[in-house]
Amino acid sequence: MLSDTPAVIARTPMACGTWPSPVTSDAVAGKVSRPSELRVDGQAILWLESRPEEKGRSTLLRWQGGSDVRELTPAPLDIGSRVHEYGGGAYAAQHGSVVASSRTDGHVLLFAADGSQQTLCAVEGLRFADFAFLPDGRHVVCVREDHRATGEPRAAIVALSLTPDKATRAGGTVLVEGPDFLSSPRPSPDGSHLAWIAWNHPAMPWERTTLMCATMQNAAGMLSLSAPHPLSEGCSTIAPFWDGARLIASTDRNGWWTLTTFDAQGSKPLFTTDAEIGGPHWVFGEAYAAPLGAEHFVAQIVDAGQARTVILHDGSAETVDLGHPAQCPLPLQDGQFAWIDAPPHEPPSVVTGPVGGPFRRLSALPFAFDPAEISRAQPISFPTEGGGSAHAFFYAPTSAVACVPQGEKPPLVVMSHGGPTARADTGFALKVQWWTSRGFAVVDVNYGGSTGFGRAYRERLDGQWGERDVADCVAACTWLIAQGRVDPARIVIRGSSAGGMTVLNALARADAPFAAGTSLYGVTDLASLAQETHKFEARYLDGLIGPWPEAQAVYHDRSPLTRAGHIQVPVLFLHGTDDMVVPIAQARSMAAKLRNNDVPVAVREFPGERHGFRNAATLRTAFESELAFYGSVLGFVPAGLEGVEIPFLP
Repeated sequence: MLSDTPAVIARTPMACGTWPSPVTSDAVAGKVSRPSELRVDGQAILWLESRPEEKGRSTLLRWQGGSDVRELTPAPLDIGSRVHEYGGGAYAAQHGSVVASSRTDGHVLLFAADGSQQTLCAVEGLRFADFAFLPDGRHVVCVREDHRATGEPRAAIVALSLTPDKATRAGGTVLVEGPDFLSSPRPSPDGSHLAWIAWNHPAMPWERTTLMCATMQNAAGMLSLSAPHPLSEGCSTIAPFWDGARLIASTDRNGWWTLTTFDAQGSKPLFTTDAEIGGPHWVFGEAYAAPLGAEHFVAQIVDAGQARTVILHDGSAETVDLGHPAQCPLPLQDGQFAWIDAPPHEPPSVVTGPVGGPFRRLSALPFAFDPAEISRAQPISFPTEGGGSAHAFFYAPTSAVACVPQGEKPPLVVMSHGGPTARADTGFALKVQWWTSRGFAVVDVNYGGSTGFGRAYRERLDGQWGERDVADCVAACTWLIAQGRVDPARIVIRGSSAGGMTVLNALARADAPFAAGTSLYGVTDLASLAQETHKFEARYLDGLIGPWPEAQAVYHDRSPLTRAGHIQVPVLFLHGTDDMVVPIAQARSMAAKLRNNDVPVAVREFPGERHGFRNAATLRTAFESELAFYGSVLGFVPAGLEGVEIPFLP
């Protein structure tokens, strides 16, 4: 007789690190297409999809009710921007037409509603981002970064004609220039005004920006601006948008990014709370709120590091069910929304639907996991040095078939996010599940300096990079050990970019509990970085370390290269040879110094990769190498990777 009662699957005790895992190297590499940069155009929904199996190419997809998803930019087109190196804002859409940037050569392309394609601008040395159509339907405005001359590239906001004229072919009509950095050109709905964001060295956009506005003039098709004036200064103002004649932006004057209106009568917060409606401006084109009409707005609030979607009206915020948006959902018509859903139990996908559902998934999931295989984030807070608390997300080892042997505690992977002005979140991440499904616990640390906790918490890292981040990562371990949740003898730490520097400095700390560490394209020499990195981050270290060269001694002391003599445990370096943010020389010099000290070290270099890995083969090799590396240190042979070379080099 058959039973309707589901069978209870017995979990078998297995050595941590050896558990059979559904999170394969194919899952973290070639079979994962990642959606990003979602936009709406009327009832059409557009987004970019990165394809690691096509060497990381990003393509533009479009969907409208009653039709299938259509690819607008087939291979070999790669849609993306390299303005500020981190890009974003790679395209804009209006009335069926799309203007987009080609990542490979920086050309600006027009895909017309009738299906035709043409090149608007193809000037070597120019990069474009953050496009916005003007209401006249004949122009777009955007940020231009000019690399044609020696020295730092020059920023400008330019207008490009959709019927290319001489000015467009030469790089556009310059509307704004002068500040070191420009972003977010946003025309008013009637085309009478243009708003934008500007800032100058040494400020970063999460420290100080200026919201500007000017009257836009169009004389016989020749665009120009007059009477430019600042609307907000002395704080971080980001992500402006228009609600009719009213300009709205997120500003952190009160210590939290808050939606604020700007008009002829002045400025006024739309909603005030000790939570963030905004985030660090690392890439172009991000939105944190959108108007719904009748004084209503949809927004994403980050409260204590965790995001939720709200409807704002008359100073109040109603939390609503729109799944798990990676950013603010964008309104369509008839009460529908579109967003990239990033739930804790499955890969992100493009979703549309009304508040409360039902929701429709537009982009196919590359795979699906048994919920019993997925570890869910547990927010934790813990005491840290100097008083106060720091924050993190803890993930327990999770499997449908395996469990930690009785009497043991699991090994721990400590994750230090990049930025360092960024944050860990609760969305499904293969870089977490790769470890938890194999028997590791994971703690993803939002150390002091992380966003999502207000300006005061973000400023805890000012002048303290290399100290505060390290202390908070160590404090997370201390707290978890005291709670009896992890094995103190089997703790490793990994981090990318700025997080890679945290890893190396943590390994050099005398009281750190780490058995090994992995630096993914991490910083090792702060003095070299200050002199060699790209324009966007050229003065970033002024706030994190101190002004260069006045604080040269601090740069020297905080650099992992200086502290290499204190590192006694194995280190793995994973780095792209074409990295323009943290040059490959940083990894090579650190590895050489460790080898000279007889520290076991390995370096995996990936030709053609920039800052962050995009190629499927790179992702596969990086994850497999790191797992094999920890196996060699902690004494286990990972399931399915018995033939993978242990990446140690003498």
